[in-house]
Amino acid sequence: MEHFEVLHKDKETAARAGVLKTPRGLVHTTVFMPVATQGTVKAVSQRDISELGAECLLSNTYHLYLRPGLETLEKFGGLNGFMNHPGPVLTDSGGFQVYSLSKLRKITDNGVHFSSHIDGSPHFFSPEKVIDFQASIGSSIWTCLDVCVKNPASRADAEDALKKTEAWAKRAKAHFVEKTRHIEPAKRPLLFGIIQGSMYPDLRAEAARHMAELNPDGFAVGGLSVGESKAQMMESLAAVMENLPRNKPVYFMGLGSPEDIWNSVELGVDMFDCVLPTRNARNGQALTSQGKFYIKNAQYKNDQDPLDPDCDCHCCRNYSRGYLSHLYKSKEILASQLMSIHNLRFLINQTKLMRLAVAAGNFKQAKKAFMDVYMTAK
Repeated sequence: MEHFEVLHKDKETAARAGVLKTPRGLVHTTVFMPVATQGTVKAVSQRDISELGAECLLSNTYHLYLRPGLETLEKFGGLNGFMNHPGPVLTDSGGFQVYSLSKLRKITDNGVHFSSHIDGSPHFFSPEKVIDFQASIGSSIWTCLDVCVKNPASRADAEDALKKTEAWAKRAKAHFVEKTRHIEPAKRPLLFGIIQGSMYPDLRAEAARHMAELNPDGFAVGGLSVGESKAQMMESLAAVMENLPRNKPVYFMGLGSPEDIWNSVELGVDMFDCVLPTRNARNGQALTSQGKFYIKNAQYKNDQDPLDPDCDCHCCRNYSRGYLSHLYKSKEILASQLMSIHNLRFLINQTKLMRLAVAAGNFKQAKKAFMDVYMTAK
């Protein structure tokens, strides 16, 4: 069974529009996935998620494994039942969190030993265990355990991490096939392999070719958007995209700035997630079709316009910039809720515009129209 179908291709770029079939419904690509790291999109309810038009959420194996724990999730029938979310959820393998949050960790050929960032308790993740954990979580799209490296990383460290990531992906794929053998194709979760390689284009290309040979259901590009320059990021991404088959979805992990999403879609990327829209909202920053701005700035105190006149979200339909400025300065929780709703809807709408532009055959013109306003706004 083919899980991914390309519906439209842009004639001038590698941009495309498609549909990904998961056990819990269709995901139309290009797609932005709100981040529900610990089983919630911060400050946003399930009702809001539905109204936003989010077709897939991103959650995290590491965090859910530690809290609330797999036993609790299993009692609720998995994460979807626990958080009352009917649609698809993609789970990150937890490799990045083991790297970034654990003060004590030891990576071996067999897996990674680490201490919980919550209470210091010892734990062990192997490629097979992470597949088992995601089965308990019950997500629709699973990922292989990978090894993340610091940025910048030495070539030796990047090569070692890549070697382990490739070996672990083979083990994860084998265990996934065995674990899901009894599930009929339409109900089987999907498996994405994670591509590493740091800022070395040749290692990125090697990782892409290896993952293409492994033939998972999709490809996830990890280890980018972690502090490198935009030029380094796009060079590394291009090296990956040039070496992947075009019949599978490609997911750029942790990318959320709209200009970077437009540029990545032009290279052929289909899926994105990031904490940026909700984190920036909590810091008072609005992403809008007229550019980004901070609601606390003095000029918005008496502004009766919505955050974004072109936005159809609950926040923009009902509240003014002046009111949001007051809420933010008063440290009212509602400011975070409303601005998170808007920022998420803005990115979801942007990816919809990309799909429509590909279908209409004017992707480059649509991208230029966005960039001309967004990147020059004051």
